Amino acid sequence: MPNYFSPGIYVEEVPSGAHPIGPVGMSTAAFVGIAPDRGAHVDRAMPVNSWSEFLRLYAGGERPESTPLARAVFGFLDNGGTRCWVVNVGEGGQLTGGGQRRTGLQLLEAVDEVSILAAPGFHDPVSHEALLSMAERLRTMVAICDPPPGIDDISALTRVATPSSARAPRAADAKPAEGTAKPADDDDGGGGGGGGTVAYRPRQSDFGTCYFPWLRVRDPLSGDLVLTPPSGHMAGIWARTDGLRGVHKAPANEPVRGAVDLEYLVTRPEHDVLNPKGVNVIRYFAGEGIRVWGARTLAAEASEWRYLNVRRLSISIEQAIANGTRWMVFEPNDFSLWRSIRRDIGAFLTRVWRDGALLGRTPEEAFFVKCDEETNPADVRDAGMVVAHIGIAVVKPAEFVVFKLSQWAGGTETETIGG
Repeated sequence: MPNYFSPGIYVEEVPSGAHPIGPVGMSTAAFVGIAPDRGAHVDRAMPVNSWSEFLRLYAGGERPESTPLARAVFGFLDNGGTRCWVVNVGEGGQLTGGGQRRTGLQLLEAVDEVSILAAPGFHDPVSHEALLSMAERLRTMVAICDPPPGIDDISALTRVATPSSARAPRAADAKPAEGTAKPADDDDGGGGGGGGTVAYRPRQSDFGTCYFPWLRVRDPLSGDLVLTPPSGHMAGIWARTDGLRGVHKAPANEPVRGAVDLEYLVTRPEHDVLNPKGVNVIRYFAGEGIRVWGARTLAAEASEWRYLNVRRLSISIEQAIANGTRWMVFEPNDFSLWRSIRRDIGAFLTRVWRDGALLGRTPEEAFFVKCDEETNPADVRDAGMVVAHIGIAVVKPAEFVVFKLSQWAGGTETETIGG
């Protein structure tokens, strides 16, 4: 309290005590691959906010050669994405490097805003492992793994790669011929279903997804119809859904802008095989066009993280609470701090509940925040820790909509269910 030495009127600014916790954006993507200009900003993480900016940074020349990275960035921006980070690994580059110098994916560890991770053009088991391992280690993002091109055996996507099938990750930077998939060989960056090699789906992970099949799009650089991996377009749909509905909405049953055809038309029986394995299918429906028809992670069927929106909402809440409570570090660990934790986190989760992300008719049914003497006994306080238990009831997507119909003989009485 300040000291006063002469008569007069003094005005003091008294803090209210509340520290509002703000939401965290989940729409920023990162793409690692080979740029049209192989030597442009190699092994540097660069922010890109528009297609013209990408061309200025990574195209080079009057007739730049298209790559999966370029098509992914265009597909991301075309489908609703607004900001992404790009890492050009250069000709023959690797997703992850060795030694003390950061390269490839490692450059993104210092970019806190990235929440969607993809490596268009890298679709072999080693590349999948690099993406999933990074997402699992940081726990702030979800990786999108691309399948190899040319898959004609759907059952291959139900199997996880064996160690003997892993190869060093190299990008598929050659453009597929119009109307055909690029054969999988030693230069395409991974095992594909065509060309005599065997395809596998990525391993189980709570922080990864996989979409099938590849998309046929109009190349933004050459104007030709080419096949491209779906990760860039899917990341854009995630960002679009976040902006229109919120991160709690599953990014599915959405049109894929820019896609004019699919490499493989998945049937209902084939979809029945892929969906339980966590492979999200992109399907064509007459009258509706090409739409994303899956919203699962690569987690196990019985996992609580099998739905993509549940995983991403949890990341969003965790990051928001971590950022919004940083002021508490080194504060006195007493009843006043515990009360502040309950108040600030409770107010934040109430807003999340009002947005429709949590299940419950009241906030008390949707979440709880417990921080008191029971969660912070003497031994915990002596260790310099303050512990709060937080529980949330996340809204799951209506993945299976079932209507039961039966013949009715007629009558005068009706029953209203749920009224």
